[in-house]
Amino acid sequence: MLFAVRFRDKQDTSKCREENLSSHISWLDKHRDTILIAGSLRHAPEHAPVGGLWIVEAKSREEVVALIETDPFWLVGLRDSVEILHWSKAFTDRHTLV
Repeated sequence: MLFAVRFRDKQDTSKCREENLSSHISWLDKHRDTILIAGSLRHAPEHAPVGGLWIVEAKSREEVVALIETDPFWLVGLRDSVEILHWSKAFTDRHTLV
């Protein structure tokens, strides 16, 4: 199953994000077979991140939750909230990553 995962970061956490970004990126790379797409969300390209978005392939919502709970950003308390939604891909015959 595919899931869209949207994170909202706590306010005033840019220093925390900077300090933990490299371990977060390494962790994402380690889970590249499950987290198919990941990136920060911003109000404008030049603004600081306000959260993140993942597209995840997993067997269940519980598997997604378990994965999130090992993310360095989650462990250091950067995230304020998370929304996990089942995602129905419109063009099932197309395989693209961006």
